Amino acid sequence: MSTNTSTNTDWERIHAHPKFTELHDRKSRFLWSLMAISVFYYFLLPIGAGYFPAWFAIKIWGPLNVGLLFALSQFLVAWGIAFVYARRANGEFDALAESLKREFQEVQS
Repeated sequence: MSTNTSTNTDWERIHAHPKFTELHDRKSRFLWSLMAISVFYYFLLPIGAGYFPAWFAIKIWGPLNVGLLFALSQFLVAWGIAFVYARRANGEFDALAESLKREFQEVQS
């Protein structure tokens, strides 16, 4: 593990700071929620194919059926989750991190 001695950052103090704890807790709850949604949606495909094969075999158009559309929808859900995370991170999480950074830069000055 390398340390940057030119900045003399007090990582223990930052880690113990209430704003950092709030940022970490909010981000962790949000990420665990997104992960739970994505895992739930991911496992709907094999469960649906296993328990409802007739429903997944319904033809939509040509060779396209419900199962294939559901499988392709996994990409849309993944992109949607990435979009939701990026918006939340750029708004809420980055603002909290920036205020914490400013506070510690003022203390070091």
